[in-house]
Amino acid sequence: MKNSRAFSFLLAATLLGGTGSIVFAQDSGAKQDIKTAGTDTKDAAKDTGHAVKSGTEKGYSKTKSGTKTAAKDTKSGTHKAYDKTKEGSTKAYDKTKEGTEKAADKTKEGTEKVFAPKKEAGSKAKDNAHQAETKASDKTKETDQKVNDAAPQA
Repeated sequence: MKNSRAFSFLLAATLLGGTGSIVFAQDSGAKQDIKTAGTDTKDAAKDTGHAVKSGTEKGYSKTKSGTKTAAKDTKSGTHKAYDKTKEGSTKAYDKTKEGTEKAADKTKEGTEKVFAPKKEAGSKAKDNAHQAETKASDKTKETDQKVNDAAPQA
């Protein structure tokens, strides 16, 4: 019985010692797993932070670029509208001036017809020449204005 008792004790000691070393091995693996999980979480958080930062910078750059483009287009549209308005005003002024001159010429011709009938033909030719000269001058002004409006502005 002493032998069997010693054998039992030896068997129990071996089992406990072996189990203990297995427990220690598992404990070490669990600690390493926890450390690895922590490191992985930290790395994932960094990657996410970098991605957010990159996305934010790209969004900012695109917004800035879009704003500059819109400002340029608005400026260009404003200049075009201004030029067209100026051109229309110049044309209206020229037409009004021509109409006024024609009315004055007709009044003058009517008066001459009554008071000096022979002078009417010479006056008509003079008035027609003046009207042609005025139209040519107005056309030149319009052309110059279009050239100036087409030139790039700073």
